[in-house]
Amino acid sequence: MNYLWRSCTGELTEQNHLFRLTYALETAKDMHWNYRLLSDREWSSRNVVALSAGVNGIYLTRANLDVAFDDSGRQINPLTARLTGNVAGVIKLFNRCGWQAEPESSLPHQYSLMAGQGVPGEGD
Repeated sequence: MNYLWRSCTGELTEQNHLFRLTYALETAKDMHWNYRLLSDREWSSRNVVALSAGVNGIYLTRANLDVAFDDSGRQINPLTARLTGNVAGVIKLFNRCGWQAEPESSLPHQYSLMAGQGVPGEGD
């Protein structure tokens, strides 16, 4: 209930990092993007989930998400995501929610998500 109230009142930029990420992911889902939280096995073993460049998708790992934020919802570690489909469109959505997505050179479709850069009021 608190999420619903906060998402309908006040400025998004005043919310913590985790809230703004959740808002971006929920908005992407509303726009018919696939969002999957993958296990480590689905992310990096021989059982890795096959990604399609033609499908709008956002993929995160539970383990990476668990260590990316502190108890107050502030980002404390890098968050790695795999983005497919209209990546430029979802990057614009992330930017509007106070997140930056930078491509990583290690794997195709892999991005590093960082909170707070370029967000008014995010000076700490």
